[in-house]
Amino acid sequence: MKWILYTDGASRGNPGLAGAGALLVSEEGEKIELRRFLGERTNNQAEYEGLLLGLERLKKINARKLEVRADSELMIRQLKGEYRVKNEHLKPLYERACEMLRTFESVALKHIPREENREADRLSNEAIDHSAKRRHKLPF
Repeated sequence: MKWILYTDGASRGNPGLAGAGALLVSEEGEKIELRRFLGERTNNQAEYEGLLLGLERLKKINARKLEVRADSELMIRQLKGEYRVKNEHLKPLYERACEMLRTFESVALKHIPREENREADRLSNEAIDHSAKRRHKLPF
């Protein structure tokens, strides 16, 4: 079964409070929503963290065929080998993503417009919002 991974990252400030989001959609219509608060990261780091979040879950459910859709042109072009990864903070995330992507039978990488990635964007922002609410909660 093929899965589509919509992935995004958000950073409020660059760097700033950040979140990762991923929406997994099977060819049968099953959907899995994922979000993770990241602490302080750059937007590009958050983008890679969103990808890794989705890949981790796909490995757990033994997915073999995958299409990654992201609105980060930089990340997609780096993963395709069209751009080099120059930023030292991105290199470990890039290397981990490449290592994970190699374990799938087939992988397609697709840059999409932001409008087509609203759900993953929502999830990444929810991760930040949820964490902010927890941090400001009174202990009584």
